[in-house]
Amino acid sequence: MTKPVRVLIVDDSPVIRQLLSMLLSADPEIEVVGTASDPLIARERIKTLNPDVVTLDIEMPNMDGVTFLRKIMELRPMPVVMISSLTQAGAEITLEALEIGAVDFIGKPTGDLNHGIEALAEELQSKIKSAAHARVGARKAPMPARLPRAERRPSQHDKIIAIGASTGGVEALKSVLMDMPSECPPILVTQHMPPRFTAAFAARLDKECPMAVSEAVHNVIIEPNHVYIAPGSQHLELVRVGGHYRCALNEGATVSGHRPSVDVLFRSFARVAGKSAVAAILTGMGKDGAAGMMELRNAGGKTLGQDEASSLVYGMPRAAFECGAVMRQYSLSHMADGILEACADSAKAQPRPGDPRRASRAV
Repeated sequence: MTKPVRVLIVDDSPVIRQLLSMLLSADPEIEVVGTASDPLIARERIKTLNPDVVTLDIEMPNMDGVTFLRKIMELRPMPVVMISSLTQAGAEITLEALEIGAVDFIGKPTGDLNHGIEALAEELQSKIKSAAHARVGARKAPMPARLPRAERRPSQHDKIIAIGASTGGVEALKSVLMDMPSECPPILVTQHMPPRFTAAFAARLDKECPMAVSEAVHNVIIEPNHVYIAPGSQHLELVRVGGHYRCALNEGATVSGHRPSVDVLFRSFARVAGKSAVAAILTGMGKDGAAGMMELRNAGGKTLGQDEASSLVYGMPRAAFECGAVMRQYSLSHMADGILEACADSAKAQPRPGDPRRASRAV
């Protein structure tokens, strides 16, 4: 039997510490080895208990969670799951924490816990176990040199791009978009994230990336040089109306355990865009996106996946690669180049779908 994941809970609220301990201890694959009421105590308990994962509250006495997270990532990088309030302010701080190096986050329990306690327990347990396998050290590893922007192949205007991501996607998406030129085909993104967080995420990317980035709006006409982020709790699909591509949003049932779902986005590209589509699947736990990417590849679209070495969590890219949906894998630092090459139709002939052993890899 594998050893249980050892967790240290850091939160200034005794009620939250007790609740998280109870929910995590209910899973036999998780062991709560200790708790701490503030970062100063947590620092000593990390040294003595050597946990596999730390849950970290954002607002605490003596030192806020983000400041403590920076110290952890500088001195002793390890998987950290943030406990965040589901507010606009909480979203902004949580996104900062994810960029610093936190693996994931979960909303702080509020209100009536009699409803939704099972879902909360399942989400918390799943994210803790996934975090334990995250490649936190990969963020510290030297990245291969990027190609100078002037040497990039120009994209073609009839192309349209879909990107799917989950755990680790905040940092990965920013990296890819920052490497894309300002003049690029339209990009639709599904990132697993709750409401409020997607709006804050889009606004944050819009300030830093060369193209315009916004949260997708139902029925809006899709334009080049724009990125559209699926709103939390709504599926994003590509549709064609009156000769124009448009965003379509719906609150249908979860697909592959998620809403928004990457499978839903990729399948809509297979139906509507076909050979004009280029799709990339980035870091994330689970297998959302694999089936939809397979449909897109069979429809003639170009399909790319992030490689294991650069993925914080090599779950979704692995599932897509192993089922034969991915034509070619790229490191995160080369993903933008791969997307641009696919848009320019310059990729070499790819192996037939369904044979992952013959799929090519790029480093």
